[in-house]
Parts: sequence; C-alpha cells; structure tokens
Amino acid sequence: MNGTELPDPATQAVNRVVVELERHASLAGWDGPVRLFALVRTAGALERDGSLAERLPPDVLDAARADPEHLTAVEQENLPEAETLSDLLAGISWPDSVDGAAVVVERSVVPPEVEKDLPDDEAAAAAILADHPSRRDVRMAAAVLRSGPRSCAVRARDHDSDDKVVVGPTLVPALADIVAATLI
Repeated sequence: MNGTELPDPATQAVNRVVVELERHASLAGWDGPVRLFALVRTAGALERDGSLAERLPPDVLDAARADPEHLTAVEQENLPEAETLSDLLAGISWPDSVDGAAVVVERSVVPPEVEKDLPDDEAAAAAILADHPSRRDVRMAAAVLRSGPRSCAVRARDHDSDDKVVVGPTLVPALADIVAATLI
C-alpha cells in the first residue's frame, strides 16, 4: 500500500470487529475476565440460518448486505477453568462455520528491561509486578480470521478513552498467534 489505499475488505472487517470488542469489554470496566468470541461472516451466517435475520438488529442486517465481509462476534460463555490463557486457548477448537476468533484480556505490563529480570515463578513475578512503579495495566484484544487477516487493539488504564485505543496487526503478536492456533 502507498499510504492512501484502504486495506482489503477482510482486513477492514477484522479491524472493525477488534475495536468493537475492546469497546464492548470496556463498558464493563477494568479487572474483567478473559472474553472469547467466535467470529462469523454475517452474510454467510444468514445464508445458513435465515431465521437469524429475526434476531439481528436492523443495522447489522444493513451492514451485512453492504459488506459481505462484515463480522458478527458471538461471545463464548462458561469458559472452562484454565491455569493460563495459553492453556485455555489450547483446548479450544472451532467448527468450519466459524470464520475467525477473538479474545480480550487484561494484563499488567512493564518495560522489556524490567520484564527480563522477572522470576520464572508466576506468583513471584505477579508480586513484583503488582508494586512495580513502571507497571501499566492494559486491555488487549486480538482478532484473527482463518483466511489470515488479524488485528489487535490495546487500551491503557491510565489513558482510558476510546480515542486512545491503538489498533494494528502486530501490536500483540503472541496473543494473535495463540488465537490463530485455535483455528487450525
């Protein structure tokens, strides 16, 4: 791209949905649980199940008619207990009717020079992070389509505003990678 071209429609759709999901999670405030979503192309879901049109809001139906790549996110409830996010996502697989997946998580982060000195023991590292003056709390969302497009959104607690959310395909590559692994 030369800087003036728009991304392809699938990339635009995944960018849109990752922002929507981060904003959705932000409505519940901070210190929320992991949230996992199946992503389906709305037009395809309507083709498979015509009665879905009766349950979707008119603006979603209009968006699906205008954009065949439009995505609907379906939150997965009652997630199984898991020690880590990687463990949770390692146990997830999706049927072929799911076009992508997304996750929203909150974490405390520190600069790389601090992170490299953290102990391997998770409890000890968490104790250090809790009181570290360089710690920042962030909410991260990653959305990935089976066809390849991916996008991430990051909001910092100390800049908690929709206009301060950063969006891009490579912001949280490890998170996007573990979401992508659920689609294989």
